Amino acid sequence: MPRMVVGITSAQSCMILTGRLRALRSAGLDVTLVASPGNLLTSTGKHEGVAVHSIAMERSSAPFADLIALISLLSFLRRVRPAITDFSTPKIGLLGNLAACILRVPHRVYTLRGLRMESSRGFKRILLLWTERIASLCAHVVLCNSHSLLEEARKMHIAPVSKLHLLGDGSSNGVDTAKFCPGPASTRKSLGIAEDATVIGFVGRLTRDKGIPELLTSFDQILGKHPKSWLLLVGWFDHSEDALSLEWRAHIGTHPRIIHIGYISDTAPYYRSMDMLILPTHREGFPNVVLEASASGVAVITTQTTGARDAVIPEVTGLLIPAGVPEAITEAALHLIHQPTTRRSMGHAGRLWATEHYSQQRVLSLATSFYLGLLQSKDNKNSI
Repeated sequence: MPRMVVGITSAQSCMILTGRLRALRSAGLDVTLVASPGNLLTSTGKHEGVAVHSIAMERSSAPFADLIALISLLSFLRRVRPAITDFSTPKIGLLGNLAACILRVPHRVYTLRGLRMESSRGFKRILLLWTERIASLCAHVVLCNSHSLLEEARKMHIAPVSKLHLLGDGSSNGVDTAKFCPGPASTRKSLGIAEDATVIGFVGRLTRDKGIPELLTSFDQILGKHPKSWLLLVGWFDHSEDALSLEWRAHIGTHPRIIHIGYISDTAPYYRSMDMLILPTHREGFPNVVLEASASGVAVITTQTTGARDAVIPEVTGLLIPAGVPEAITEAALHLIHQPTTRRSMGHAGRLWATEHYSQQRVLSLATSFYLGLLQSKDNKNSI
């Protein structure tokens, strides 16, 4: 069996590979997942039926720790001798592709899941841009997660056009449309939410880059206009550079109309309890939560940022708004609150769209065909 190493920086991010790893293994690849140590690394390996290997990595710049991680990656790849590597997220994207290039791994893929620089400024933005460029230089193929992400990568000269690829309509794993589907809102009762209330939902990391401060500001505005509203937050406080302040965390914990669920593995029942999903993100590759909400028959409000704008058909499956503007969130949410027929129509259209274009079977079939095609190709072996 050809050996493949799939790498991602944080153990918490392993969840975006659910389904994909199993599909690669089923296609005949001997897959090992590499990430920083964590329970999700171990549980993902068991769930997907693949081997795992932990290497400590810092998300932020840490020269000494990065050097240690690079040496560890070189040692691991030299021992495993993979035929193909696929690294994604900025830190392991850089270190993993650099190590694979040094060892001349025959087929090297850099999966671009978003542009972290889009929410950065000054020297940090320049540093992140060159990180992406070096990672792309070391790879044979840069696999982009969405149409707009590929276009932005081209404009920023992250890689030559010949290296940039998109599979189908984008997305990492697609969506399990049997699991994420319309149905009874059974969790409302357990959460103490009345059936005639309006539930505004969010799923994901609770961070600044996800637009949580704007969402919280907007929700108080919405509540002033529509007192029967609830905000349902399904996600965790991420300890990253864009972590929420203690003040915002306290606001969430003490607000009488905000329910914070925290991290859970099965989010499907919570989507069914929502009247709309709002993802006011500042940057994305392609947001899985929007696909999950659409497949669940829920109207979506998200931003015009890279990646996010690919996940909505404007005025059909949801609404697109500018990022960083609480008033835009308020206006869009109140529009859907006051137009229940439009809201339901968007949910129905979203379900059809997600099923047709982003079913997990379709997306993973395209992915496995792509990797198997690389292994059959001789073109990469003599290039950088």
